Amino acid sequence: MNLPSVTRRPFGTLPDGSVVDLWRLEAGDGPFAEVLTYGGVLHAFGTGAGTEGTGGTGRSIVLSLPDLDSYLKESPYFGALVGRYANRIADGRFVLDGTEHQVPPNDRGNALHGGPDGFDRRLWRAEPAAGREAAALRLELTSPDGDMGFPGAVKVSAEYALRPDGTLTLTYRATTDRATVVSLTNHAYFNLAGPGGTVLDHRLTVHADAYLPVDDRSIPTGERRPVAGTPFDLTAATRIGDRVGSPDPQLRAAGGYDHCWILRDGSDHDLTLRQAALLTGPDGTSLEVRTTEPGLQVYTGNFLDGTARGTEGVAYPRHGAVCLETQRFPDSPNRPEFPSAVLRPGETLYSRTEYRLCGERTGRR
Repeated sequence: MNLPSVTRRPFGTLPDGSVVDLWRLEAGDGPFAEVLTYGGVLHAFGTGAGTEGTGGTGRSIVLSLPDLDSYLKESPYFGALVGRYANRIADGRFVLDGTEHQVPPNDRGNALHGGPDGFDRRLWRAEPAAGREAAALRLELTSPDGDMGFPGAVKVSAEYALRPDGTLTLTYRATTDRATVVSLTNHAYFNLAGPGGTVLDHRLTVHADAYLPVDDRSIPTGERRPVAGTPFDLTAATRIGDRVGSPDPQLRAAGGYDHCWILRDGSDHDLTLRQAALLTGPDGTSLEVRTTEPGLQVYTGNFLDGTARGTEGVAYPRHGAVCLETQRFPDSPNRPEFPSAVLRPGETLYSRTEYRLCGERTGRR
């Protein structure tokens, strides 16, 4: 078996002249991942003897775009690291320690994924690491005080580590010099059959007994609604296509799933990895997600419309992928009853999520 390796090549140049790199992680003879320094994007993840991108016999299970210009102009967060606050903050406004803060709205009057210039649009610093156990890449970013209206200068790191068993781990850390709010996640769009088709024939399990219903702007109402007897009951493997077209008002308004599930045994301070979801494709390939986070936002690509063409040259249709975003609850800064997203000086945010590929096509069980 080959040892894990990390290699780099240029991917493009930003308008200010900064070079964006593509880092390729290979873990032995099968698993591979590709990460861009722009947005910390997970550009590829799969198994097989693939060449860079999605060539060879390897096949990526994440949606991606063919060049940097496409990411700059038309990416709906494909594979990006999002922050300073993942998901939505109502009206872009929150009060922390008696002071009101305003984030520029960029989604129906709300702040989504940190505002219009979030971490997904930043150039991250990269430091590779490879050993006998994993191929790893550490990304770092400094977000200054007042960045997109958020208080405090925040230092963030996100480490991708790929193991030979097909597990890709994302570990986030953050510190601040002033009280602030932080929620970080990865916005990968998964299609286990390979990009180009839909995920309606995929089966999804979510380890949660309740979810957060939302209003007409996708802001949680505050209710923690049991999933039992509703289309949100994914406690057993369920075909996605059997649910997203349901007449349920929550699904009808969103055009599918775009909701946060409350994971079992999740809490503010529990750093134990717990099962979050299991996604299984038509050929038996599966993706297991485990996390330390209390919530899982499931988004079924409701606004993909076939205009974006991917690395493979194919159009990405509606429901062409599903996102499994591990995170704090949306609008937690305005909901003291939700798990806290507050980070204070002297504290270190720690968050970890694992994505493990297994099943027929991978040869792993």
